Amino acid sequence: MSITILLADDHQIMRDGLRALLEQQPGITVVAEANTGRLALQLAQETRPDVVIMDISMPELNGIDATRQLTAKLPAIKVLILSMHADKGFVTGAFQAGAAGFLLKDCTTEELIRAVHTVVAHQIYLSPRIAGVVMQDYVHRYPPCETSAVSRLTGKEREVLQLMAEGWSTKGIAARLYVSVKTVETHRSQIMAKLGLHSIAELTKYAIRAGLTSLD
Repeated sequence: MSITILLADDHQIMRDGLRALLEQQPGITVVAEANTGRLALQLAQETRPDVVIMDISMPELNGIDATRQLTAKLPAIKVLILSMHADKGFVTGAFQAGAAGFLLKDCTTEELIRAVHTVVAHQIYLSPRIAGVVMQDYVHRYPPCETSAVSRLTGKEREVLQLMAEGWSTKGIAARLYVSVKTVETHRSQIMAKLGLHSIAELTKYAIRAGLTSLD
């Protein structure tokens, strides 16, 4: 069985390493690479891979929101999150967005390949190293406050928040999202009201804490 993969990570060296490892495996082909979440969405629609290996912290559109949009538009594609973040907020957020698997960047090659085959077989893959984190969250039913607050934002509001935090101007955001400047200003006002924040600096700090952007 041939498996096609799209790599989405904003670090070239990471994509190069993943491509080299994956293409050593029989039956696996990397068909595209993306350095932003938005480009990942575009390339996924163009190439229709079996699996998208997605980082969380990416510019323009973070991996969790990219996963949410991708799985809504192309449900047949499996998203495997590969991240350095083991925090339960990121893990539960990824699965709520529709990810089929989650593992950490310091995993072994064997685990990565196992995860790819698991999600292709329509099963969920969760790294054993973070399973305890998820189970603890489930048992205690205590969602992290930052994730809970982010969940009150619409998908478009999260996109606007990330772009504001990354330094995009109101006009730039409007052009990027194909909306009017007034619409962006409305989103900004709604974001501030929902989060109880009053400045771009506060929004930027919040976006970093919530994992919407890393500003690397």
